Amino acid sequence: MSVAIALEDVSRLYVMGDAVVRALDHISLSIEGRTFTAIIGPSGSGKSTLMALIGCLDVPTSGRILIDGEDTSGMTEEELAYLRNRKIGFVFQHFSLLPKLSALDNAALPLLYAGVPMRERKERAAAMLERVGLGDRMHHRPSELSGGQKQRVAIARALINDPAILLADEPTGALDSVTGHEVMDLFHALHEEGRTIVFVTHDQGLASECGSMIRIKDGRVDDDAL
Repeated sequence: MSVAIALEDVSRLYVMGDAVVRALDHISLSIEGRTFTAIIGPSGSGKSTLMALIGCLDVPTSGRILIDGEDTSGMTEEELAYLRNRKIGFVFQHFSLLPKLSALDNAALPLLYAGVPMRERKERAAAMLERVGLGDRMHHRPSELSGGQKQRVAIARALINDPAILLADEPTGALDSVTGHEVMDLFHALHEEGRTIVFVTHDQGLASECGSMIRIKDGRVDDDAL
């Protein structure tokens, strides 16, 4: 099995006034393709920073990150954006849907940015919403959807470009437990289709459902907890 994500001695520092905050401290890890991996740790441990780096939304202060074999070191913003659009889908805790757009148009947004013609955008977005169980809600706006339905729209949007890697940052954090487990079942189904899923959570129970687990503590991989 090939390595989908690799970090080699990665650090991320932030300068805040006179202080230097070391959000990640010389982390090395690898995640194999087609696996379902949980990244777990307390608030402030560096989980979200790690996710931003893996997703090419941020760049490390030092070290090297490889995504599906591509070395991101030295890539321009344009090159990183191109890599993100081709290979990575994002799901966030608070959905990040545009309130004035329908579920269909929200799901189709990445295709709009990619210059896909409108008819094809609509067709692909409709098919993806059917895939996540929202075929009867595609013309509803976010205000007309439940929390679980909003997250399904967000998942459809993340999948619309058929990415090999799906990054989910606390995707059940804003949902009740029943709805959260329904969304988790959807992630399991997506994993069974062959996608690489990285799932950030502070919930030990949800993390234990994943095939593997990486614990982060104080910006480092907590090997003692493995």
